[in-house]
Amino acid sequence: MSRIKRWINMNRKEFNPDGTLKPEAREQMLSRGMNNAAIDSYARRCKAEYDEWKRLDETQPEKWIEYTAYDFFSSQEKKQFNPDGTLKAEYIQSALKQGISEGWLSEMERRKKLEVDSYNRMSSKHAEQGINYGAWLMRSHSSASCTYLERREQMEQDLRNFEEPSSLPFDKDTPWF
Repeated sequence: MSRIKRWINMNRKEFNPDGTLKPEAREQMLSRGMNNAAIDSYARRCKAEYDEWKRLDETQPEKWIEYTAYDFFSSQEKKQFNPDGTLKAEYIQSALKQGISEGWLSEMERRKKLEVDSYNRMSSKHAEQGINYGAWLMRSHSSASCTYLERREQMEQDLRNFEEPSSLPFDKDTPWF
């Protein structure tokens, strides 16, 4: 989605979709003791930010990779399930031969369909706010899969950048053997 859509979503209480200050927001600011000059200055700065985000959307649109729930299936799940969460026919046949009950297969399919539906709802809900849920989830999965050595190297870099110790994955006095 666009930057401007995110801006509008973040500022919808005070600003119109065209980036102008809502009259009721101005009245509320006046009632809190702000003067017109300060309100006008605030409105101009926000409108300038709106215009910049709009310009960036037009000249340098953000990449929007459409991820599906299937992109987050494990390799085993991709062998068992179709992208919509239904079980693959060949997996059903194989599972029945192995003695897995039809009831359990139905339950597996029901759960996976719920998972896919949940992902689709979240993705849609976030897209309305200008957030690429799939990309966010993919970034969190990739950072969670970092190895110990990668995390240690990142921590050492964070220490060189004077990051807050409480944000580090390990105690800074951890011996590295």
